[in-house]
Amino acid sequence: MKKDVSVIGVDLAKQVFQLHGATGTGEVVFRKYLSRRQFEEFMKAQPRCRVAMEACGTAHHWARLLPALGHDACLISPKVLKPFAKTQSEAGSGTVRGTVPPPSDMADAEAIAEAASRPTMRFAEIKTPEQQGLGMIFKLRDMLAGPRTQMINSLRGHLPEFGIVAGKGRENIAKLRRALEAEDASEGLPAPVRAMPQLCPGQIDGLSKRISDLDAQIQAASRRTPLSARLRKMPGIGPVTAMAIAAFAPPMDAFGRGRDFPASC
Repeated sequence: MKKDVSVIGVDLAKQVFQLHGATGTGEVVFRKYLSRRQFEEFMKAQPRCRVAMEACGTAHHWARLLPALGHDACLISPKVLKPFAKTQSEAGSGTVRGTVPPPSDMADAEAIAEAASRPTMRFAEIKTPEQQGLGMIFKLRDMLAGPRTQMINSLRGHLPEFGIVAGKGRENIAKLRRALEAEDASEGLPAPVRAMPQLCPGQIDGLSKRISDLDAQIQAASRRTPLSARLRKMPGIGPVTAMAIAAFAPPMDAFGRGRDFPASC
């Protein structure tokens, strides 16, 4: 007798996915190890069921795609899944990736399916493409701000060895540049040090320009997005904070009361 699959737990990866299908009582129906293309074709042929995934990279893409294939997609926070995961010894011995799924992938997929079958499980909100696009702007800005800070600190750390000192902060880079370009100060400096005004400050200026362009995008997006426009009317909330909430926070109606929002951060 063929058993009906009630829930499918999917352990996502870039190229291959581990699937764990179970009935409503938790009985295992199948375990499969599929490529991206095989996964999509397999889900097209499956009867309607709940498909659960860990809220990780690529999960929101699949969570948006699966409802179009007739399934109920849901995402579970990684920290919620941890108590359901089996240990390596419980999952079995190691195997070679690409032929047989590693036991850790099998255990993760099973844990996802088990967690999704709990009636009181709280699922993560599925983000829209617009939300993820805004999130990329913030992440790109952080990626550029990090090297800029490192370069400024490196410049401030090296130049005191030659008697050139400036305080912390980007606003003092101009002081270092003037000190390096001054003829009386640069005469006694080695050639690599004299080349610093064209090298380090130039790169810092380039990074600052790109960061300013991203800030302008955040400002413009904060005026277009209804939620961020409302948030900016609150005292103490500017465009960056408003857009961060719009990009990363779940819908406000997901919280029963005000204090639930800071508790979720």
